[in-house]
Amino acid sequence: MMLETFFMTPIARLSCPCGRDETLENCCGRYHQGEPAPTPEALMRSRYSAFSLGLSDYLLATWHPTTRPAKLALDPNTRWKALTIVAAEPPSTTTGYVHFRACFYELGHWHALEEASRFIDDQKRWWYVDGTPSLTRLKPRRNDPCLCGSGRKFKGCCGV
Repeated sequence: MMLETFFMTPIARLSCPCGRDETLENCCGRYHQGEPAPTPEALMRSRYSAFSLGLSDYLLATWHPTTRPAKLALDPNTRWKALTIVAAEPPSTTTGYVHFRACFYELGHWHALEEASRFIDDQKRWWYVDGTPSLTRLKPRRNDPCLCGSGRKFKGCCGV
């Protein structure tokens, strides 16, 4: 779906996938439309939202050219459910770091991706450079809090 069409639909008024209590339109959507992210954390959140929404063009466009892959194929079976910012250091003038944890559901299994990401400010724009990822398979129990962050029990939310 074209981004222009996406933002004309009522879905743009839904909560932003990054977890902030804002609409997609007022949160990460503005960065997806071309406004530069003001901090490494804002860029990280917008990239998570882009993964959630399947916006591979945005992900490539915000990846620094020195480390950017030629193409990025997103798995349609992956459902991103929650983002937690573990730590976001105040950026220096040219470098910033964001440690995050993202839960996702894929092919009948829950996982957590944790990464310490590095960002640089190049030409007055923040770029994702690289990170140190680790992947953990999760096994939530019925009465555990849901991994999506809703505050409900897993069995009454995403575990149904």
